[in-house]
Amino acid sequence: MSLERLLTVQTDDQPLPLERWNPALSGELDILVDRWGAWWHEGAAVEHPRVLRALSRLLRREKDGHYYLVTPVEKWRIRVEDYPLLIVDAACQKMPGGDSCWVLTTQTGEHATLNGDCCLVTDEDTEIPRVNLRHGLSARLSRQCWYHLVEQAECVEDDQGRLHMGLHSGGHWHALGAPMDADDIQTPPS
Repeated sequence: MSLERLLTVQTDDQPLPLERWNPALSGELDILVDRWGAWWHEGAAVEHPRVLRALSRLLRREKDGHYYLVTPVEKWRIRVEDYPLLIVDAACQKMPGGDSCWVLTTQTGEHATLNGDCCLVTDEDTEIPRVNLRHGLSARLSRQCWYHLVEQAECVEDDQGRLHMGLHSGGHWHALGAPMDADDIQTPPS
């Protein structure tokens, strides 16, 4: 299987109906997405932005936990070390009516808006959140992007005295980590 044949499915930036494509498994491709979001094919880095974008648009995660590149007639399993996408930029945009929303950008150029459907999720074993996206995919926030969001975050105290750090976006609260007890936070001397 060659990448060239997979890439012929891509003609524009319109969303692909991956949920309607259900071909039988064609096999495995020697493609790895490493923990830093870099894509590798047969040991060589996939660096061309157009190729990277095209491959990421064909990607979905299925209920078996594996990742697949899918076309109407082919389905190829690939390896992913952590998450296949990495959020590399975040920008706050004002919406009509005064609300704001955060638009996140992946390393492949895909955009996602934090709202009720696209939320930050913090797993127990890590401090940096991920974002659930389309077709079962998730994207990890890059450390730089996470720091940027933390700089913009608000702290809200709940009725149990715990502080929640997060952002309002798309009419929803998005936590940037686990709640902290207000008594445990040290403030610098003035």
